[in-house]
Amino acid sequence: MNNVIGLVMLIGITALLVWSTIRALRMKSRLLKWGGVGLTALLATAFSLASALTIAGLLKLQARSAPIPELKLGGRTLEQVHRGQAIADSFCAACHSKTGPLTGGEEIGEHFPIPVGSFVSANLTPAGRLGHWSDGEIFRAIRNSVDADGNWLIVMSYTNAGQLSDDDIQALIAYLRSRPAAGQETGDPPDRLNLLGAIMLGAGMLPGPKPLSTGVITAPPKGPTAQYGEYILSYQDCRACHGADLAGGVEGQLAPLGPGLNIVKDWKLEQFVSTMRTGIDPAGHEMGEQMPWRPIGKMDDEELAAIYEYLIRLPDFQSSSTR
Repeated sequence: MNNVIGLVMLIGITALLVWSTIRALRMKSRLLKWGGVGLTALLATAFSLASALTIAGLLKLQARSAPIPELKLGGRTLEQVHRGQAIADSFCAACHSKTGPLTGGEEIGEHFPIPVGSFVSANLTPAGRLGHWSDGEIFRAIRNSVDADGNWLIVMSYTNAGQLSDDDIQALIAYLRSRPAAGQETGDPPDRLNLLGAIMLGAGMLPGPKPLSTGVITAPPKGPTAQYGEYILSYQDCRACHGADLAGGVEGQLAPLGPGLNIVKDWKLEQFVSTMRTGIDPAGHEMGEQMPWRPIGKMDDEELAAIYEYLIRLPDFQSSSTR
C-alpha cells in the first residue's frame, strides 16, 4: 500500500513538473524561459522514469506464481520427523530462530547493503500462518517461494530451499506439523519492498528469484560421500556468500563476501567438523556471526563428512575475499 501511495506521489510530482515546463515556455525572459524549461523538463523526465520503474517493479512483485501440488501427508513416521528436524536445525534455523526455535522474527533486510525494504522471517510453528496452510501450500512455499495467498516470498526465492528433495520437503513439513505453537505470528506478507526497492526491482537492479521448479527432485543415498555432500550444498546457501562455484564472493552481491572454500583442502576431516561446531578454524580464526556455523554444525558426522568430501574435490582457485 505504501508503494502505491509513493507511486501516486511520483506521478503527481511528474504532472506538476510537466505543468511547470509549460508555464516556463510562456515566460518573456529568454534566460528564465529556457533555464526553467531545461530544469523542469529534466526533473519531469527523472520522476516519470522513477514512476515507470516503480510500476514495473510492482508488476514483477505480482508476476511469480506456481501451482499448489496435491499433497496431504498421512501418518508421520518417527524417522520422517527426525529427518525434518535435522533439516530445520541445520538450515531453516539460520533465519527462522532469532526469537526462539523456528519462531521467526529475524529482520533479514538489516543484512542487505542497501535498505530496500523489510523482510522478517516467518514463525514456522503452528502459532504462525503455516498453521492455516495446507501441506501442498507449504510445499509450494519451500519449493517455489510463493505463499498461500500467492505472494512472492522474496528472500526465500533467493535461497536454495527449492533444491531440497521431495522426500526432504515432506519430512520438513511433518516436523513442522509436530511442533508446538510458540512465539508471535509475523506480518502478512513478511516481505515488503519499500519504494526504493520497487524502483530497483523494476530497473533490474535486484536479483531475480530462482527459476520455478515443478519436477520431482530426488536425493542420493545418505552417506559420507562427495555425491551426498553436493546435494547438501545444493540447498544450503553457502553459494550466496562464497560464490556460485564456491571460489569466493564477488563485490556487489547482497550477501556478505565469503572466501573460497577450497581452503578446506588443507584441513583434516576432524578439523573441518570442529570448525563447523566451534566457529574457530584450524588457524584459530573465529568466524563472524554472519557465518551460520551454529546451524550447520548441528548436522550429524555423516553429513559433515559428506560436505568435506565434496569441498576437498573443488578445483584450485585463488580468492581475495575474506570473511
